[in-house]
Amino acid sequence: MNVITYSIIISNQVAFFILKKNDINTFEANHLTRRSSCSFKLKNAQPTDCEREVWNQVNAVLQESESILSGLQAYKGAGQEIRDAIQNPNDMLLQERAWNSVCPLVIRLKKFYAFSLKLEEALKSLLESLTCPPYTPTQHLEREQALAKQFAEILHFTLRFDELKMRIPAIQNDFSYYRRTISRNRLNNMNLDIENEVNNEMANRMSLFYAEATPMLKTLSTATTNFVTENKTLPLENTTDCLSTMASVCKVMLETPEYTSRFNSEDTLLFCMRVMVGVIILYDHVHPNGAFNKSSKIDMKGCIKVLKDQPADNVEGLLNALKFTTKHLNDESTPKNIRTMLQ
Repeated sequence: MNVITYSIIISNQVAFFILKKNDINTFEANHLTRRSSCSFKLKNAQPTDCEREVWNQVNAVLQESESILSGLQAYKGAGQEIRDAIQNPNDMLLQERAWNSVCPLVIRLKKFYAFSLKLEEALKSLLESLTCPPYTPTQHLEREQALAKQFAEILHFTLRFDELKMRIPAIQNDFSYYRRTISRNRLNNMNLDIENEVNNEMANRMSLFYAEATPMLKTLSTATTNFVTENKTLPLENTTDCLSTMASVCKVMLETPEYTSRFNSEDTLLFCMRVMVGVIILYDHVHPNGAFNKSSKIDMKGCIKVLKDQPADNVEGLLNALKFTTKHLNDESTPKNIRTMLQ
């Protein structure tokens, strides 16, 4: 395979690009400081010795991500069986058929929820590594490129999962039926084996998770907010600068034809867009003034523009994520032109 080399300069920020499969083998970037510049290569983002422990932990989680997405894509629901059971409450055969259809789906939903908890821990580990003293976020992104890649892969998975989940209303319908049936059977003093898998406490937590329009994004947003809250001695800028730098680099990659023309597939564009939107949402949740304020280190106008320049079908879910899962969009301090762009 030919090696494609990119060079990019972003004033006062390190420029890097997250690799997607084999689309890009090498990315050269320059980081301009006041008096000097340095460049580095990101080739397959292999972990260094100091990254390896965290990388291994996160990699074990990421290896499950494709099977989670495949399971979600294959989710068909038990809508017909549930309707038949509700319309014929005295037909025990139909009741049993609905129950036997729903139970395996609930086990699958539990697997998705359990994975969100693993993802939350993985994100916290990456944030700790990419923001800890004595290095600046820019220096961390230069030194720990394999971890930066994993951070991007988590965001990519998260946006993909939530885009799929929003298209499957059967999830909440199935789970609601499950909970109603469990409650009814408890009243009848019936013990059901599935409660060993999904007890009442687990069902309550799963219910809150799936009630969110974008449950994985909500999980990561909460995890990032908790990370900042729990690490009071860590300057907030260490976290927000890491996020804003990633957003800025993705934006430049997307808006520069010289780079986008060399992508081998549309998947790479989608990858870059999802990462950009993901870090914007996290930034908006942890920065007191949010991502949309004029003082924000993220060029929101530019980010929204590069999304809107893409085919509508590719970015509808991403634009909706900015509209409905950010925290500060509707603040008075948000410029009117930004709000208008997202209407």
